[in-house]
Amino acid sequence: MEPLLSDDSIGLEAGVSTDEHQSIRLWLRLLSCSTDIETEIRKRLRTQFGMTLARFDYLAQLHRHPEGLRMNVLSRNLMVTGGNVTGLTDELEQAGFVSRTSQQEDRRSFLVCLTAKGRRAFEKIAQVHEGWVVELMGGLGDSNRQQLYDLLGQLRVQVSNSLGAEAADKAADKAASVAASKAANKTIGD
Repeated sequence: MEPLLSDDSIGLEAGVSTDEHQSIRLWLRLLSCSTDIETEIRKRLRTQFGMTLARFDYLAQLHRHPEGLRMNVLSRNLMVTGGNVTGLTDELEQAGFVSRTSQQEDRRSFLVCLTAKGRRAFEKIAQVHEGWVVELMGGLGDSNRQQLYDLLGQLRVQVSNSLGAEAADKAADKAASVAASKAANKTIGD
């Protein structure tokens, strides 16, 4: 087993003691790993390609949808504001990576597509990006990567189910509140 990082190297995990709940320790470790990987990917994208992670993610969305995407869908998929998507679209259009066309049915709506130049650039960068991710996770070994993948899948389902139950509870509470309000209003009106 590989040794753990020293306290001065582990960032978010450093302040957590062994008497903390294991779930808190696990969440901070997941967050630390994700942050470390993202930081390294951001640095490499910037250094080797002069590209931000936001631009890479934007191009990846369009690469998955060769027919193009409306800007509001891009915004939703990227989980950023419409203003952020507009800024990225302006920059990438100026660089010749995307084209933007207004829609016949709604002149205020734009469809964004990768240009041939944008597709070639993204595919080149994506291939290198994949190599970085393989490198960063390579020390785990195939069986450990698969086990981690499976466990994180189980966690994702559990979290999704919890969020679904929470939403259902909120909807039930709201329905009960509305029913109580109607009953109170009916009583007052009688």
